[in-house]
Amino acid sequence: MSRAPSSKKAAGRRAAAAARRRRPAKGAAPRRPRAGRKGRERKLVLSEPALAAATARATASIKHALEESAVRAAEDVIDEAISEVEEIGMLLDERGPEEDEPRDEEDDYFLKGTGTERTRPRVRPSPSIVSNGAARPAGAPPAAGRAQPPGSPSPGAEADSPGGSIAAPGRLFTRDLRARYPVAVRAEGVFIEDSDGRRYLDGCSGAVVCSIGHGVAEIAAVMTAQAKRLAFAHSSQFISREAIGLSERVAALCPGDLKTGGRVYLVSGGSEAVETAIKLARQYQVETGHPGKYKIISRWQSYHGSTLGALAATGNVARRSLYTPLIAATPHIPPCYCYRCPYGLKYPSCAIACVEDLESAIHQEGPDTVAAFIAEPVVGATLGAVPAVEGYWTRAREICSKHGVLLIADEVMTGVGRTGRNFAVDHFKVVPDMIVTGKGLSGGYAPLGAVIARGFIAEAIARGRGFFEHGFTYSANPLSAAVGSAVLDYVAEHRLVARAARLGKVLGERLEELRRRRIVGDVRGMGMMWGIELVKDRKTREPFPAPLKVSRRLYDACLEEGLVIYPGSGTREGQDGDHFIIAPPFTITPGELDDLVARLDRGLAKVEASLR
Repeated sequence: MSRAPSSKKAAGRRAAAAARRRRPAKGAAPRRPRAGRKGRERKLVLSEPALAAATARATASIKHALEESAVRAAEDVIDEAISEVEEIGMLLDERGPEEDEPRDEEDDYFLKGTGTERTRPRVRPSPSIVSNGAARPAGAPPAAGRAQPPGSPSPGAEADSPGGSIAAPGRLFTRDLRARYPVAVRAEGVFIEDSDGRRYLDGCSGAVVCSIGHGVAEIAAVMTAQAKRLAFAHSSQFISREAIGLSERVAALCPGDLKTGGRVYLVSGGSEAVETAIKLARQYQVETGHPGKYKIISRWQSYHGSTLGALAATGNVARRSLYTPLIAATPHIPPCYCYRCPYGLKYPSCAIACVEDLESAIHQEGPDTVAAFIAEPVVGATLGAVPAVEGYWTRAREICSKHGVLLIADEVMTGVGRTGRNFAVDHFKVVPDMIVTGKGLSGGYAPLGAVIARGFIAEAIARGRGFFEHGFTYSANPLSAAVGSAVLDYVAEHRLVARAARLGKVLGERLEELRRRRIVGDVRGMGMMWGIELVKDRKTREPFPAPLKVSRRLYDACLEEGLVIYPGSGTREGQDGDHFIIAPPFTITPGELDDLVARLDRGLAKVEASLR
C-alpha cells in the first residue's frame, strides 16, 4: 500500500531519506544483496516494529558519530526524521530479522516489548546514577549519587550515559511521568539492588509492606508449588483449600469474638479491603432493617485507599481534591493528633475531645443515617505513625455501640505484627466490628488483603438476601492465599511479632536521639512503625512552607546515603508540613538497625545544612 505525496517537498524528503538508508554506515561492511530479490519490485511495508527498529538504528548511529556536546542536537535531528516518516506513513524495510542490530542483554531484560517488537527507547538516566558523565571503570564500585524520588521533577535531563534508572520505561505508565526511577533488579533481607549495582537499605519496607524481608526462599517455594497445582479459581464458582486455610489463620490472630466467630473476606489489597468493608457495612444495615443508614464517618488526615469509596473516606485533602466531583460527600471529624491538637488542648486534661466529636457528628448527620465509623489505630501515610491516645478507642467503641454504628479498624498498614501486636487494636483492648488488613498479610510477595467481620454481620446477610452483593476477580485467589499462609507460618516460626515489639523499642530509642537535629519536631510510633515530623521552628512547631518540599529533599538525601524512607507532606491540615515513616522489615538485625539510623542521621544533616 502506498500514498501519493502531498507536495514536491515531501517527495524530495522521501527520496533523500531512501538514499541515506541505502548508503552504508561509516566502517560498516557492504550489505550483500539477497538472493531472489533481483528484478523484483521493492515492497513498502507499513510496520510499527520496523519503524521502531530503524529509528533505534538511526539513534545508535548518530550518537556513535557525534561528540557528547552534540547529543541534544542529534536528538532534534532524529525527532525531525521521525516526524517526516510519520508524515508519509511508510518505511522501506530492507533488512530481515537476521540483520537487526544486536541488543544488549540488559536492554532485553528491562526494555523488552511485546510480541516481535524490537523497540529501544531513548533513555536518560537519573543524575543519581551518573556521576559527572564519567564512565565507571570495570569492576569499580558504583558511584554514590543522587537518586530522584518519586513525585519530584528530575533535573539534568540532558545526561545520556547508561545507568540504573529509567526516564522512558517502554510502555509502562509510571506514577510520576516526569520522574526517573532506579530499576530494581533484586532484593534480599533488608536490601534492594538496582540495575547499576547500588544497594539501598529498605528503611520503610516499601510502603510498610515487606514485614518479613526480601527474598525469603520458603515463600518462593510455596509460590512455585501453588502455581503448578492451582493458580486461579473464581470465587463465584469454587472455593479452595488455600482460601479456607488462610481465613482460619487470619481469624485466629484477631481479638475477642472475631477469633472464634469472625468471617474473613479475601481480596487483593488494602483499597479493595476498605471498599469491601464500606459496602459490607451498608448491606448489613439494609439487611437488619435500617435502609437509611449509609453514611461512613471518618477522620481528616487519614488515608484509606485509592478506589472511590475508600477515597471518599480518606481525609487527605491533596489526594481527594482532583476527584472531589466523583466521590460521595462523607462526614469527617478531626484526628487524634496531640502534636497539633485542633483544639489547642493537652492530653489527658483534654478529656479526649477529638473522640467526642464522633458522637457530635453522628447527631449532626442523624443516627438513622450513619452506617459505620472507620479509623486507623495508628495513622500512617498522611500523619506519619501517630498512635491514638489511651482511651480513644474505648470511647469510640462505646459511641458506636450506642448508636448502632459499626466500628471499622483500618489496619492495612499496622496489621499482622507491625506495631508489636497481631493488630494495633490489641494495644487498646478493643474489639472492632470489622478489621481491614493487607500489606503485611502477604509481606509483599503477592497482592492480598482481607476484611475480618464479626459473626453477626455475616449471619445478618445469610438471613437476608443470602449473598454479599460484591466481589472482585481475584477475591480469595488460591495463589495469593497460599502465599499469605506461608508468610504467617514464617512470622510464627521466627516469632517476628515479638521481635517487632522488642526491636521496635530499640528503634524508637535510637530515633529519639535524632531530636538533636533542629529540624526534627516530633518522634512518635510503636513497634516497627515510627514517624518523624520535620519543622522549621521546634518551639512554635511551625512547619516548613510547602513549596520547599522538605520531606522530598530528605528522601533524596537519604537515597544518596543508600537508605529508602517513606516521605509524606500536608501534615498540618493537609496544607503544609512534612513527615516521614521509618518501618523496616521485622527481620532487620541490630547492626542493620544501627546502620539505618546512621544513614538517616547523615541525610538529616544534609537537609538541615541546606535550609540554613
